[in-house]
Amino acid sequence: MSATSFNTRPVGRTGLELTELGLGGATLAGIFQETPDDQARATVSAALDAGIRYFDTAPQYGYGRSEHLMGDGLRFRTEGIRLSTKVGRILRPIQSDAERDYPHAWVKPFPFEQVYDYTYWGVMRSYEASLARLGLSKVDILYVHDIGVATHGAEQNAIYWKQLAEEGGYKALTELKASGKVSAIGLGVNEWEVLMDAFALGDWDVFLLAGRYTLLEQTSLEPFLSTCLARGASVVCGGPFNGGALMGTGTWNYAKAPEHIIKRVADLEALCKEFGVPLGAAALQFPLAHKAICNVLPGPRSPAELGGILDWWNVKVPDALWDALADRKLAAPGTPLPNGRVA
Repeated sequence: MSATSFNTRPVGRTGLELTELGLGGATLAGIFQETPDDQARATVSAALDAGIRYFDTAPQYGYGRSEHLMGDGLRFRTEGIRLSTKVGRILRPIQSDAERDYPHAWVKPFPFEQVYDYTYWGVMRSYEASLARLGLSKVDILYVHDIGVATHGAEQNAIYWKQLAEEGGYKALTELKASGKVSAIGLGVNEWEVLMDAFALGDWDVFLLAGRYTLLEQTSLEPFLSTCLARGASVVCGGPFNGGALMGTGTWNYAKAPEHIIKRVADLEALCKEFGVPLGAAALQFPLAHKAICNVLPGPRSPAELGGILDWWNVKVPDALWDALADRKLAAPGTPLPNGRVA
């Protein structure tokens, strides 16, 4: 796979920079359908060959499987690489899958179950265990994973937020950064509202926000993204295809898309067709028009899927498409567009 010349963008005020396109690690662990180990490793290698230098993973993904496989792909090619993983879940070994008393989306996960822990020692244990699974001595970015009402419900989330805010979780993150063991700290979530709570707690460098600032929806535009600019924090755009909705799968937020989402996707698809542009190309290139966004993070599960994403990345989208997007009110008012216009 031939290399692409990627621009880089700064991560907050850390001095760290990421290539504008990254590789997400959830699909490598077999979410919803199996990804063979060799295929996962080959996808990481293909991303490296293509010039991608930012990679994201998490203990939750396949209960250790994604970290293990991503480590295999990166271990001896770490020059210039930027890697993130996450804290908030401790993995506890089990003897059989039947011991997990909760539903999950992983095909052939590792024999562990997740235990939520956002305390000081929970963060420290998770960080050390991730390094062991990766087979690496350092990660660059550490995200607090899936804290928020959407994941835990209001009552349980209040308990976990107390762990982060009052029982040392945030303190552990700041200590890891101050010691140089990580270069940046943040949260990785699917809801922007909890990130506003995070700003009240303290300072952060970068957030991985999945699905809430995309060609399909810009719900995080105000007040979240404007606050990021004011506070010097960057945002990685996870889930740029909204869980498949912008790829024609009919899914959204990990479930069947409701009618209003299906209609909006159809409108966007019709617009792109008028200009001879693949919907996926517009979806990939749209988020980077916002100054807070430092990276777009899709999750291909094979070198072939990665190749398709790179093809979309390299499509020249005409300025007139973005003008039409604004004129037809297919973007939220105030949304910056890649041609320099504001919707």
